[in-house]
Amino acid sequence: MNTIIEQLMGVNKLTDQVIAMDFLISAKTGIRNYAFALTETATPEIKAVLRKQLDDAIDTHEQITAYMMRNEFYHPYDLNEQLRLDLSNIQAALSIP
Repeated sequence: MNTIIEQLMGVNKLTDQVIAMDFLISAKTGIRNYAFALTETATPEIKAVLRKQLDDAIDTHEQITAYMMRNEFYHPYDLNEQLRLDLSNIQAALSIP
């Protein structure tokens, strides 16, 4: 989509938010998968590699969450504000032609 049109429609910020949320969900999935893999592996060498990957995934999750909170895309400590934001995003998505 053209950048000018995105700005006129207010989609540009929403696009950043959607990308960030998708990245956050992917990071959470990676954390869960690494944790599960750790419980299933038998060798200490593989466990060490998976622990390192799990730590990196947790760090990435923290960075994404901080970014989203700084940009007011995510309000994990204010349920009412998060609900308001989610409803607003739904309305914006429904209004896109």
